[in-house]
Amino acid sequence: MIGLVAALSLALPQVDIPQLPPITRDPQVTFVDRSGTVIGVRGGRYEPPVDIAKLPPYVPAAFVAIEDKRFYEHQGFDLAGIARAVLTDIGEGHPTQGASTITQQLAKNLFLTSDRTIERKGTELIYAVELEQTYTKPQILGLYLSRVYFGAGAYGIDAAAGRYFNTTPAKLTIREAAMLAALMKSPTDYNPIENPERSAERTRLVLDAMVETSAITPAQRAKALASEPRVWKSAPDAASQYFVDWVDAQFKAMGPPKVDLVVETTLDARDEATADAAAKATIDRFAHDDVEQAALVSLDPVGRVRAMVGGADYARSSYNRAVDAHRQAGSSWKPFVYLTALESGLTPDSPVVDQPVTIDGWSPHDFEPEFLGPITLQEALAKSINTVAASVADEVGRPKVAATARRLGIATQISTDPAMALGTSLVTPLEMAQAYDAFSNGGNRVQPWAIERIRTVYSGRVIWTHPAPTTQPSIGNPALGELNQMLRQVLVSGTGVRAAFPGYDLAGKTGTTSDFRDAWFCGFTGGTTTVVWMGRDDNAPMRGITGGTAPAEFWKAYMKVALKRTPPTPIPPGPPAPPPPPPAAPPIGSPPGATNSAAPAGAT
Repeated sequence: MIGLVAALSLALPQVDIPQLPPITRDPQVTFVDRSGTVIGVRGGRYEPPVDIAKLPPYVPAAFVAIEDKRFYEHQGFDLAGIARAVLTDIGEGHPTQGASTITQQLAKNLFLTSDRTIERKGTELIYAVELEQTYTKPQILGLYLSRVYFGAGAYGIDAAAGRYFNTTPAKLTIREAAMLAALMKSPTDYNPIENPERSAERTRLVLDAMVETSAITPAQRAKALASEPRVWKSAPDAASQYFVDWVDAQFKAMGPPKVDLVVETTLDARDEATADAAAKATIDRFAHDDVEQAALVSLDPVGRVRAMVGGADYARSSYNRAVDAHRQAGSSWKPFVYLTALESGLTPDSPVVDQPVTIDGWSPHDFEPEFLGPITLQEALAKSINTVAASVADEVGRPKVAATARRLGIATQISTDPAMALGTSLVTPLEMAQAYDAFSNGGNRVQPWAIERIRTVYSGRVIWTHPAPTTQPSIGNPALGELNQMLRQVLVSGTGVRAAFPGYDLAGKTGTTSDFRDAWFCGFTGGTTTVVWMGRDDNAPMRGITGGTAPAEFWKAYMKVALKRTPPTPIPPGPPAPPPPPPAAPPIGSPPGATNSAAPAGAT
C-alpha cells in the first residue's frame, strides 16, 4: 500500500505544496418578506461557512460517518482508501473510484474540476494537505457543509434543510440529518422526493455507520428509523419564487451588489402561502374542465404587492403569468366603460336596453340567449350584459374608454374597435390589479412596488429605502361612488355571487373571453385589491369556465383567509363631489329677477 502511494507521488510534479487559491464567493442577495421571513436567495451559490459548534453533534457526525470515518485522524487523505481506489482502477483499466476524504472533496469543490484523471486526483490530494495545514477540522467540515450539493437546487446544508424539511440545520432530527448525508453518494439517486425507497435504504446505512462510529446509540438509531419526517415535495417557499424573480430583476437594474445584501420586500409570506394553496386547490377542483394555470396579484391601497402567484407550479414552469402573460380581459374590462359613462353624466339608474345591436357591422351577443329589454345601467354591469356595454362605449366614445384605462394604469396597447368594450385588449394581472386598486383606495392611481429597503448583511447598514409612496388622484365623485355601488351589486345579484362572503364590504367584476379561453375575477374591499386569472398556457378553451365560477372561488378562498388578519375596512368613499356651480349673475342693468338665459330665437 505504501508503495502504491509512493508511485502516485512520483507521477506528480515534484514541487512544493502550492499556496491555496483564494476561497471566494460571489455576493449573495437574500430576499425577505415584510416580517423578515426568508423567501429566496439569489446571487452567490454557496452559503457562508457553517459554524459546526452551533449544530447538534449528530448532524456533522452523520456526514463523517458515511463519507469519511477517519476524518479526525488523517491529514487530508486516507492511505487505505487511496490504495483500494488505485487497485480498483488498475483492475478496471480506467479511473472508477474516488476514495476522496471530506477534505479532498472540499478541495475539488473549491478549486478543481470533476475530471477523473490521475493528475487531477493528485492535485486534489496536494490541495487537501494544504487545507489541513491551513484550517482546523471544524472549519474544513463547516466549509464542506456550506458548499456541497444536496440536489433539488440546494447548495449547502442550510438550503437543504429548508428545501427538504422546511427547517434549519440546528433543528434537524437524527433521521433528517442521516437523510441529508445519504444524498452525498448521489443527490439524484437518493433524493427522498423522487426516490423515497432508495433514500430510506441509504439512510439506514448512514444510521448504521453513525452507531459504528459512536455518534449515536443503537436506541437512537431505532428511534430514528421509526420516525417519518415530512419531506416537502415542493420547496416551502416555491410559490414566492415568481415574486422573487420579479423583484430580483428590479434589484439587478440598480447595479450588481458588491457585498452580501438583504432586500426587504412588501410580500406577506402568509398571504403568499394562502394564495398558492388556493390556486392549487381550485385548479385541482376544476381540472376536469381543462383548467391548468392560475395567477394572482394582491395589492394594498398604495400599491405594495402583498401576494403574487405566477402559476400552478414554479418547479415545472418559472414563467410568471401574473406579470408577463398578456391575456384578453373579457368583461373585467367593463368597469372602464361604465366609469367613462358615469363621468360623462350617466348614473347607475340611467335606463338602457338589452337588445340586438350592430356597430360598424359587428353584433355582440350575451352569454344568455334571451334579451332583457329595458334595464338600468347598474343591472347591465351586474349581469355583464354585452350589448349594453358595447352601446355605452360607442355612445361615450371608445377612445375615451381607452383614455380611462390608461389613466388607471393599463399600459399595454388598447384596441378601439367596437369589440373593445368587451375586453378584447390584452392585459396582465398586474396591470388589472393596479387599475382596480384605484376603485378600492378612494380613486388614486398607484404604481405597484415590491422593495421596501436594502441593507448589508453583516453591518445592517441601510443603503436604499423606497421613497414614501405617492398616489395620484384619478377618479372623482360622484363617479367613483356610483361605480363602486354598481360593482358591489355584482357580488350581490350578478355574475360574481360565488365570490361573496359576509362581514366585508366587497366589490368586483367577473371576466370571461370568447370560447372560455380566459377567466378573471377582479375584486376588492377597503385595504386590499386582488385580481385572479385562470386559463391555459396553450390558449386552448376551457370547458365552460367563466369568471363567476373557478376564478370567483379562487378569489374567495384567498380573500377569506387573508382578510382575517386585518380588521374589516369599508371601501373608502373617495373625495367629496364638487359643489354645483353657482348660477350666472344677471347682466349689469337688468331688472330685478332677470337671468342670463338667452331669449328664444325669434323673440322680440
